[in-house]
Amino acid sequence: MSSNTGAWYVLYTKPRNEKKVAERLTRAGYTVYCPLQKVRKKWSDRIKIVEEPLFKSYIFIQIEDAKRDEVLAFPGIVRYMFWLRRPAVVRQSEIATIQKWLGEHEHEDIDISHITPGDYLRITSGQFSGEEAILLDRRNSKVIVQLKELGIELSLSLSNNDLMAL
Repeated sequence: MSSNTGAWYVLYTKPRNEKKVAERLTRAGYTVYCPLQKVRKKWSDRIKIVEEPLFKSYIFIQIEDAKRDEVLAFPGIVRYMFWLRRPAVVRQSEIATIQKWLGEHEHEDIDISHITPGDYLRITSGQFSGEEAILLDRRNSKVIVQLKELGIELSLSLSNNDLMAL
């Protein structure tokens, strides 16, 4: 049933059903994307990091236009999101941008051993993507950089940012 040739559409779900609906559709063979962000939650006895949907009650599905109606029968789906009386279409580049900003690409294998303090570098992903900086220090999975344009020091997590020597 999966089709990577269709457009990305926005499905509106019942509240707090985003992950369940995405899982059901994925098991049925559809290409679905539910952007998740890690959030620190505090209870009276503990603090835990949980994944919550970035867009409450919305998920993205890549499906051919002719097959759009067949997913409306799945539990938890309310309707498609509309824009100007037509189902809202999301470009592939926008999906890729969301994935990049959420750091959903694997960064565990980043090796910055060739970059030493004092080197100029470019941040190639994360919130400061495209910015040039000077490496001041590096510790475990974090680096401290000074942005050239703004002159401010930042501590960046290597799990969410890529660095490239200039």
